[in-house]
Amino acid sequence: MLNVHPVAWAAFTAFILAMLALDLGVFHRRSHVVSWQEALGWTTAWVSLALLFGAGLWKFAGPDKALEYFTGYLLELSLSADNVFVIALLFGYFAVPERWQHKVLFWGVLGAVAMRFTMIALGTALVHRAEWVLYLFGVLLLVAGAKMLVNREEAVEPERNPFVRLFRRLVPVTESFREDRFFVREAGRFVATPLLVVLVCVEATDLVFAIDSIPAVFSVTLDPFIVFTSNVFAILGLRSLYFLLARALHAFRFLKPALGFVLGFAGVKMLIAHTPWRIDNTVALAVVIGTLGASVAASLLLPGQNGVRT
Repeated sequence: MLNVHPVAWAAFTAFILAMLALDLGVFHRRSHVVSWQEALGWTTAWVSLALLFGAGLWKFAGPDKALEYFTGYLLELSLSADNVFVIALLFGYFAVPERWQHKVLFWGVLGAVAMRFTMIALGTALVHRAEWVLYLFGVLLLVAGAKMLVNREEAVEPERNPFVRLFRRLVPVTESFREDRFFVREAGRFVATPLLVVLVCVEATDLVFAIDSIPAVFSVTLDPFIVFTSNVFAILGLRSLYFLLARALHAFRFLKPALGFVLGFAGVKMLIAHTPWRIDNTVALAVVIGTLGASVAASLLLPGQNGVRT
């Protein structure tokens, strides 16, 4: 593992927080509809930063660590595509106006970063205390991949989500949106708005996806710094990726089974990591790129009826 000084951890965290503050405090101070041009610009910016960070790892930590990072980043970014589709369904279910969606995603990403940091720290400690947990993660990935291959339809039922049900039971919620506010003051007390309920759903969705995606990165590396940084850069690009792909994602009808295959492949890689048949990260990176590229090409060449994902 990389011997990362606490100052480096602090510097990376400070940089991420500064970028998020710049995003919300300067470029998105007022709620507005995010155009595809703006989304493309932010997506390019986040991907460029992720690539520059990987190049820095290559120079200062060597090609092996850089390869681990790039493979983990691509895994996380590809798995985020399915998360984008679920978020789009959530926004449609709650009829969230487009001009307020960015604010929900911003705070959702901030919560996701904190959640991922906690889960990665716990997962890393658990793996180093009991290495057999890796095999449990491998089986989990195989099951998740098989489920994604078999269950091709997405269903969003927020009212059945235990987090949402508990939240509604504990916190009073207004009947309608109050602009882009999460809380309002009524009758001398603070009351949540439906926009906060949407945020809770987004966070709960990310928790479910993290249960699959973090073990997938553990199949590539057990280095907590590599796992965390690859996760963070993928999550930070999720907001702009949403505005770029949400309307067109249904056209990629073979993407979901491709993601299921990638999860299953990560599970197999983890299960055979300590055998003579272990899979090198270079091969893993090639498999992920090839699978995703083939799914996009097949979706474009063989579109479904009315462009609906099947």
